[in-house]
Amino acid sequence: MSNNTIFTAVYSVMLLALSMAASISIFSVPSSAKLSSSSSFSSSAEAKALLNSGWWGNFSSTNHCDWEAITCNRAGSVIRMDYLYLGNENLADMNWSSLPNLEYLDLSNSYVTGGIPVEIGTLSKLTHLDLSLNDNLQNILPPTLGNLTELVHLDLSRTHIGGPIPSFIGNWRNLIHLDLNSNNLNGSIPLEIWNLKNLVEMDLSFNNLRGSIPSSIGHLSNLAYLYLGSNQLNGPIPSSIGHLSNLTNLYLHSNQLNGPIPSSIGHLSNLADLSLHSNQLNGPIPSSIGHLSNLAYLYLHSNNLSGPIPRAIGNSKYLTNLGLNNNLLTGHIPNSICKLKKLTFLDLSENLLSGHLPRQLGRLCNLEHLWLGRNDLTGTIPNGLVYLPQLEHLDLSENNLVGQIQHCLCLVTFFDLSYNLLDGQVPNRSLNGCPDDCYEARHSSSCLKKINNKNRRKLTLVVSLVSTIFLSILGFVLCFCFRKPQKIQSEARATNHGDICSIWNYDGRIAYEDIIKATNDFDIRYCIGTGGYGSVYRAQLPSGQVVALKKLHRFEAEDPAFDHSFRNEVQMLTNVRHKNIVKLYGFCLHNRCMFLVYEYLEKGSLFCALRFDVEASEIGWTQRVKIVEAMAHALSYLHHDCTPPIVHRDISSNNILLNSQLGAFVADFGTARLLHPDSSNQTVIAGTYGYIAPELAYTMVVTEKCDVYSFGVVALETIMGRHPGDLLSSLMSPPSENMMITDVLDSRLLPPTNPIVAGDIILVATMAFACLDPMPKSRPSMLRLCQEFLSRRKALAAPLRTISLWDLWNRKMDFVHQSNEHVISAQV
Repeated sequence: MSNNTIFTAVYSVMLLALSMAASISIFSVPSSAKLSSSSSFSSSAEAKALLNSGWWGNFSSTNHCDWEAITCNRAGSVIRMDYLYLGNENLADMNWSSLPNLEYLDLSNSYVTGGIPVEIGTLSKLTHLDLSLNDNLQNILPPTLGNLTELVHLDLSRTHIGGPIPSFIGNWRNLIHLDLNSNNLNGSIPLEIWNLKNLVEMDLSFNNLRGSIPSSIGHLSNLAYLYLGSNQLNGPIPSSIGHLSNLTNLYLHSNQLNGPIPSSIGHLSNLADLSLHSNQLNGPIPSSIGHLSNLAYLYLHSNNLSGPIPRAIGNSKYLTNLGLNNNLLTGHIPNSICKLKKLTFLDLSENLLSGHLPRQLGRLCNLEHLWLGRNDLTGTIPNGLVYLPQLEHLDLSENNLVGQIQHCLCLVTFFDLSYNLLDGQVPNRSLNGCPDDCYEARHSSSCLKKINNKNRRKLTLVVSLVSTIFLSILGFVLCFCFRKPQKIQSEARATNHGDICSIWNYDGRIAYEDIIKATNDFDIRYCIGTGGYGSVYRAQLPSGQVVALKKLHRFEAEDPAFDHSFRNEVQMLTNVRHKNIVKLYGFCLHNRCMFLVYEYLEKGSLFCALRFDVEASEIGWTQRVKIVEAMAHALSYLHHDCTPPIVHRDISSNNILLNSQLGAFVADFGTARLLHPDSSNQTVIAGTYGYIAPELAYTMVVTEKCDVYSFGVVALETIMGRHPGDLLSSLMSPPSENMMITDVLDSRLLPPTNPIVAGDIILVATMAFACLDPMPKSRPSMLRLCQEFLSRRKALAAPLRTISLWDLWNRKMDFVHQSNEHVISAQV
């Protein structure tokens, strides 16, 4: 029984108790209320600036505080501008100096162009500035940005800004979050940046920064996340880095850092992720690394580290991923590594390790990937190794191992024993799997016995814990029900017919009445579709806001599977925040009447948009590429930016929704799954037929690569205009040289003639082929795909009609090779 199961059980009891407290409860993400005013603001400088920008069209007779993505204060002055799909509008079109009270500006992923206007520097009250994911922004940071001394959050990532990081960055002393990753920044890191004492997160990765990391880095005592990877930084890692006692994530990988790993790194007691790989570090691995008791991910591969693997590494009991490959490490594999019971990924390959394989490796019951190839290991393969229940990949190649090859190696999905001194036949996995005695031996192994005993103990604990929590909450609920309600009722009346996002800490009765009235008690006339476990309705609230309601029908609410999916979607979407993931405004429980409240996306699903000729012809090639890119960014966020990672498990064209500007959003998290490092992540097959990764049929283990496969199917469907169908099975082998890419593209659109657009189509097709590789390990990560999108602006040299699927297959093989080189980079 996983920790996620425990959480779900407790979470369900809490929801049940809350439903007893009131006839209806709505919980939604709080946001600033939009305050209307009876007077007209069209003559104000702010309204004029907004109107003249042309971003909203002609709204000369409308209160600008009611416009999309605009929030005003009580005086009717603009204080917030949120995400808005602009589509190649220039930032300079807005008269920024006419918005003196603006505090929050988020135009991320809005497809704006041009440079960052100097007028933005006049917004002296600005605390939040996010222009990320606008890859048409260029130029350098204007000096006037140094005037924004109230900034708390600055995100200019993936905008292609260039030049050095300016020294005026030292003016932002209130800054907590700084993200400049994936740009063209160069030069050295300015010393002034180390004066930002309030910084909690700093991301300068994926740039062209040079020079050394100064010792003054130790001044950032509040820093929890430091990302400097994928630059050209050189010199040693300063020992002062050990002063960052709050650090949880440290990524210095893919630079040119040299010298030893400082022993002071062992002072970072809160560190969970440490990535120093792909540098020129030398000397031994310091034994102080064993002091990092909270460490989960440790990547030191692809350096020049020497000496033995320290025994103290076994003290990091939460370690799940350990990569020490491609170094000069010597000596034996220490038995202490076998204490790392949560380990799922262990790569010690391409070193100078010698001696026997520790027998205790067979006790690593969660191990999925074990690479020990290209060393000088001797002795036999431990018997228990082949019975590890989670083991998928085993590489013992190019060693000096002896003894008989065990016939039960067929239990391991992929293995490589080549270039050893082993005797016997290499077992083949037949259509019927391994011999029965192998499965019997695995089931009698100590690992499965421990898992069964652990599940029984967890079940007992859950029952006891849930009972205690239920009784405690029930007592609170009874007290709450008999409280005097006068103050709450009066405040609730004040929010009558308000924006549903403003309903917070109230019983939700007012909002519920509005929803019932807006849908005429969920009349079929307002039904716009049917989802996996309910119907979807369009509702216009009295405020004018339009929302989508996913309602769980009464008979479905009584089905535990549907009920679990409903609660799972609430749990997932309450915790995720991304521009390309559908927004959850709230949810209701009312006498088993359950529904979710979402933002309304006018164009519906990608499936329907591609199914009908008129709608499909309106989605041009550029828009289709952007739809695929939006999906990639959303999945990369779920896989690489969420802790623990989230696997959607049901990526399909039905679950990609489009707004009125054809922006794409990932939806339907009813079957999503958290990937806990201490869980096997085994599952029943979930998803939509035709999109499910093939390995789920025999491994029953969910990984991020399952989503990658589904992404590949949807990517092909987007450019083909139909489900790839038979093409999927043909991709198991190289396609015919006579089949051209133009033969499979959507014939309802003329083939793209712009060389850049044609290049983007080829990139999407090549990505899709790589994602559909039958071997999960060979598929690229979503992070890798996002990086490709960010650097994709390459014109196609040859005419599109001359490109065959065979050509794309060959490009795909290069892409897979590059992805394998970056496999660990993608995981961190």
